[in-house]
Amino acid sequence: MKPLLKVEDISSFIGPFHILQGVSLEVYPGEVVVILGRNGAGKTTTLRSIIGQVPPARGQITLDGVSLLNMPTHMAVRAGIGYVPEDYGVFDLLTVEENLKLAMRQSDKATLTRRDEVLDIFPDLGIAYKRLAMTLSGGQRQMLSISRALVNDNKIILIDEPSKGLAPIIVERIQNVLMTLKKKTTIVLVEQNFALACAVGDRYYIINEGRTVLSGTVDDLIDDTALQQTHLGLVLT
Repeated sequence: MKPLLKVEDISSFIGPFHILQGVSLEVYPGEVVVILGRNGAGKTTTLRSIIGQVPPARGQITLDGVSLLNMPTHMAVRAGIGYVPEDYGVFDLLTVEENLKLAMRQSDKATLTRRDEVLDIFPDLGIAYKRLAMTLSGGQRQMLSISRALVNDNKIILIDEPSKGLAPIIVERIQNVLMTLKKKTTIVLVEQNFALACAVGDRYYIINEGRTVLSGTVDDLIDDTALQQTHLGLVLT
């Protein structure tokens, strides 16, 4: 089986800062790949490089065999990438309904069906359908952000820190949603919550100082406490 997404030795700068200095990863259809690492390792920049917000200075990125290098973000989205940024990326002065409509690449029957499925997954959004996004709770805004990616027929979804800043009960709901989504689509997940990452992930890549340093199956990572301490800084009790 060929990888759906392939990132090969990318190097990316933000202004004068050399953030990524050799990140590589492969994602196969139907799996959840988790990107792990300490704060500042380059995880978010990796997603932003894939989607074209931080164009790599060198390396290669392909989606389903098509190069994404130097492709504008809107074209990468049209190519089949859904993106859920860590800061939600919703429009505060638009309603839930308007946010979803704006995200739709088409208004055909299939897209409207996916919208209805999203509202089934997130009933809170159905209740708040006519409310402005700025009136939603943090958890509801995260749900809306994920929903905006799900209304389109994407080949892959990039999700950045979906549990960040959320109460434990909401994190549990997000985890349940991700478990549902992994049955339907391919996901690349950046997540600091180790328990959530292990619950939904199939394989992992660890990034350290802008480089891919380790990869493997999540099951093996769960059993490797030394690796967790060395590369993720987890304090085991």
